[in-house]
Amino acid sequence: MAAKGVTRVKVATDRGVFMISVAAELADMHPQTLRMYEARGLIEPKRSPKGTRLYSQEDVQLLQRIQQMTAELGLNLAGVERVLELEAEAEAMRAQIEELQLQALRTQARLGEELEQLRRSLRAELAIPYRGGALVRAADARSSLPTRGERRRDDT
Repeated sequence: MAAKGVTRVKVATDRGVFMISVAAELADMHPQTLRMYEARGLIEPKRSPKGTRLYSQEDVQLLQRIQQMTAELGLNLAGVERVLELEAEAEAMRAQIEELQLQALRTQARLGEELEQLRRSLRAELAIPYRGGALVRAADARSSLPTRGERRRDDT
């Protein structure tokens, strides 16, 4: 519960709200490092109408990941770039797989409906009566039924 007189504002994590000095402090980096990462294409902050860099919460989290990869894992910036590229490719492939799975499910459902329609159509074509132990098509059974005045041989 918020304290009396305190207003809480929820901001989208991808909205640029931090100026470079604040983002650098949150990421525990020097502002010049952020400028260098931007020049290398590792990060792309939003810009205000006057051109001021505005970093989002997602940007700060990315800066922290870069810091972790370089400091703790010993990657150089080229390695970090490659890791980020591979992650983006993997995400794109994941999205593509999800789309293909969705298409497969739709196709499976459509084929199931078509199969059910075919079964219904065949049931209407087949007759239950047997003649000499074989199923007879309904159309054939109707054409071979005796008319009113005729009697079948086995009815006598």
